[in-house]
Amino acid sequence: MELAKSFEPADIEKRWYAHWESAGYFKAGDAPAAPAYCIMLPPPNVTGTLHMGHAFQHTLMDALTRYHRMSGDNTLWQPGTDHAGIATQIVVERQLDAQGISRHELGREVFLDKVWEWKEQSGSTITRQMRRLGTSPDWSRERFTMDAGLSKAVTEVFVRLYREGLIYRGKRLVNWDPVLGTAVSDLEVVSTEEDGFIWEINYPLEDGSGFLTVATTRPETLLGDTAVAVHPEDERYANLIGQHVRLPIAERSIPIIADDYVDREFGTGVVKITPAHDFNDWQIGQRHKLVAISVLTLDAKMNDLCPTEYQGLDRYVARQQLLDDLQAKGLLVSAKQHKLMIPRGDRTHAVIEPMLTDQWFMSMEGLAKQGLEAVESGELKFVPENWTTTYRQWLENIQDWCVSRQLWWGHRIPAWYDEDGNFYVATNEADAVKQAGGKPLMQDNDVLDTWFSSALWPFSTLGWPEQTPELERYLPTSVLVTGFDIIFFWVARMVMLSKHLTGKVPFREVYVTGLVRDSEGHKMSKSKGNVLDPIDLIDGIAIDELVAKRTTGLMDPRKAPSIEKRTRKEFPEGIAAFGTDALRFTFASLATHGRDIKFDLQRAEGYRNFCNKLWNATRFALMNLEGHDCGQDASQPMDFSDADHWITARLQQAFAEVQEAFSAYRFDQAARAIYEFVWDEYCDWYLELAKVQLTHGTPEQQRATRRTLASVLEATLRLAHPIIPFITEELWQKVAPLAGVASDSIMLAAYPQPDAAQAYPDSVARIQLLKELVNACRTLRGEMSLSPALRVPLVIEGDASVINTLAPYISALGKLSEVSATAALPEADSPVQLVGAMRLMLVVEINKDEERARIAKEIARIQNEITKAQGKLANASFVDRAPAAVVQQEQARLAGFVDMLQKLQAQHDRLN
Repeated sequence: MELAKSFEPADIEKRWYAHWESAGYFKAGDAPAAPAYCIMLPPPNVTGTLHMGHAFQHTLMDALTRYHRMSGDNTLWQPGTDHAGIATQIVVERQLDAQGISRHELGREVFLDKVWEWKEQSGSTITRQMRRLGTSPDWSRERFTMDAGLSKAVTEVFVRLYREGLIYRGKRLVNWDPVLGTAVSDLEVVSTEEDGFIWEINYPLEDGSGFLTVATTRPETLLGDTAVAVHPEDERYANLIGQHVRLPIAERSIPIIADDYVDREFGTGVVKITPAHDFNDWQIGQRHKLVAISVLTLDAKMNDLCPTEYQGLDRYVARQQLLDDLQAKGLLVSAKQHKLMIPRGDRTHAVIEPMLTDQWFMSMEGLAKQGLEAVESGELKFVPENWTTTYRQWLENIQDWCVSRQLWWGHRIPAWYDEDGNFYVATNEADAVKQAGGKPLMQDNDVLDTWFSSALWPFSTLGWPEQTPELERYLPTSVLVTGFDIIFFWVARMVMLSKHLTGKVPFREVYVTGLVRDSEGHKMSKSKGNVLDPIDLIDGIAIDELVAKRTTGLMDPRKAPSIEKRTRKEFPEGIAAFGTDALRFTFASLATHGRDIKFDLQRAEGYRNFCNKLWNATRFALMNLEGHDCGQDASQPMDFSDADHWITARLQQAFAEVQEAFSAYRFDQAARAIYEFVWDEYCDWYLELAKVQLTHGTPEQQRATRRTLASVLEATLRLAHPIIPFITEELWQKVAPLAGVASDSIMLAAYPQPDAAQAYPDSVARIQLLKELVNACRTLRGEMSLSPALRVPLVIEGDASVINTLAPYISALGKLSEVSATAALPEADSPVQLVGAMRLMLVVEINKDEERARIAKEIARIQNEITKAQGKLANASFVDRAPAAVVQQEQARLAGFVDMLQKLQAQHDRLN
């Protein structure tokens, strides 16, 4: 079937992806002697949809996977999704709320049935979208963190760590979301600067001699104060340390203590200490053995330890009443406006409350040492290397991990309680009952933090705790591709638990990507109205639909008009369809080692043009190859030209550059090497040179040119396939047979390797000279404003044998009527260009004044170059310290400039 006139990606993407998946091309390799290569997909939330960060990272992971699969490795890209405890429970609860039903009315078992039902109906959205992106994980091995096998691993780890003394139950301060009614991790807390107040309150000294004025931003927790603190070196309060104050309203006596934590410059230099409601105060309380008095209920109301008039009040209602009461007692000194960081739950936006609760914790100190040793020994490496410091700093300052959550959806903690509150940790209820001597038991209602099961992902998905062939082959995995924002919460925990439980690191390298931002460097967010959906970039989206997506469901609907205005201004016609390959090429080109990735649609437009260029180049090649002798019969003679050897040599260079780029995770450099070879070398130069050879060459030369056209294009498609899989497969199916390559799919073809024997330095040098001559000719035409249709003669002063060999190419590419060599250019007013020792002149009438001005400008440029070169060579430091070859190169440049200047001045003089 003939190749379509234009590249229409939608049909090609749908057709080829279905074929790849059904043919089993994504499945993990199992060749006995092949090296293993494995990437673990960071499991996206089962509630999620594909956002730009996913699409960016998935593109890079897929490029690596396809590259190693084609390189002959036993390659596994392990896919799966995370049960996302909080996020999923919220989604289902909101659906029930809309029906006027609460989960508590349903009961735990029925509610969990509803969650599983939702998961089966809607939980595969993101994996369908991953397929649209062309990703090639082994879908037959897809896992879900609540699968039976992974759940078994979670239980095994919890029980094992408990028996080793690494998991314990205790009362500690945690981040508490009063709306969700659960502890949450630091990652689920977003702290933003908000307007607030700082209040100064007088605490009466117990001996009646005066007051201590305390500065606080949280007066409602005053009722839980168990001390006030000053800095030990603050002379203002040195004589009061060890005395007591009366706690206003509560009328308790609390001590005045000294602690280095206190900032003498903040407020009055005196702070209230409430160990049960502030993380820093908790640490101070531990140091000074203070009692922790919790005065809030789990839904953030004042509890029964508070005076009667405050009990049951919301924390902020209580705040105002307490301030009013302090004012009435003459103890409220001042209220000043103050900027402060407010922690809010990322799901509910409720203000997070430090809460003293009974939780399950994992002891981290010993595990952290194993995590640090993995980096120090070189077992684990970060790319870029600077992220090692971030990883190390966190592990060196690690706190015990609260692993329990007060939710229903998740891995239920394998602990059972008897009527007296004693608990028994076991892999199942029967074992727990046996431990309890047959007493009736009730299982713990809490579930494990989602990050607990995620931390086991690299080995639980491979079958652990069973010793499976996959576990033996693929652990340690090869690389983890992830963002820097979860180095603490996920990466480090995977390392610690994998080392502790398997004795191996989970991956040998961690490639840390930047975060995808908009074209101005701003974070993409719903509230800013600057979110781009990768599927919209693939398929295109009309402006009205885009506006609706950006303005529907805003937390603050008042922002909708400004978001609509900005969106319509930025995308007046909506977003055009770029197709998957152009989007993937854009992501690869942006994948530098920086922290931020600025996504610009103009880049995507450029890479869509690249795909069109590759398509059209292939159409040209096929028109000149199909039905012709393409040199597949080795018995037929072929006469390869310098152009054939040059493009072959440049291809080897591209192979080497891309290979090096993949090994260094420099996807931007791989993309650039492919782009420059295809656009700048193959399309812009070789196809034009090939036209000359196919028109004027001998049968042997034409056969060689067709052979080169086909073989170079075929190898180029394999080179580019990991980044742009769809277009390369479609084109390769047409080109491969003409290049004598047979395979069912480009995915199964070998990845190209550089061949030093095909460097062809002499041919490369001659084609480089040809390119300079053609460019000089084009410069002359441009400066003289000659019409492209006007063919004029060119005379070149130089080596006649070289010039005559290159003449057909120069004539065709320079749009000339003829090219001739001469020992000396004729005396004429025509413009002259210099290429090394050669002088080029178009034989055409010129405007003397304009030509003098042009030469004068060039003389000024050359004189400037001479001045810079002379200055460098006159610098003793440069001459003494630079390598001899560098100095010699600079001397040669100076000599060349001087020679060129003499020729230009002579040319300028002739025009006077």
